[in-house]
Amino acid sequence: MDVWRVDERLMVQVSDDGVGGADASGGSGLAGLAGRLDAVDGILVVDSPAGGPTRVTAELPWRRGQ
Repeated sequence: MDVWRVDERLMVQVSDDGVGGADASGGSGLAGLAGRLDAVDGILVVDSPAGGPTRVTAELPWRRGQ
């Protein structure tokens, strides 16, 4: 897992060495995660070609504590 900040965005990326084929558009847990990120102005990007590897990146707004 990698975590970094780009300007006002927090980036979190997880990858594996599996067979690929993950799809966030179906009824999977990835779709639920994408919905949760969307609720806080975030973005989920899934890159999972057949044969792998799979890389999932979450991009969230950077918000400082008040």
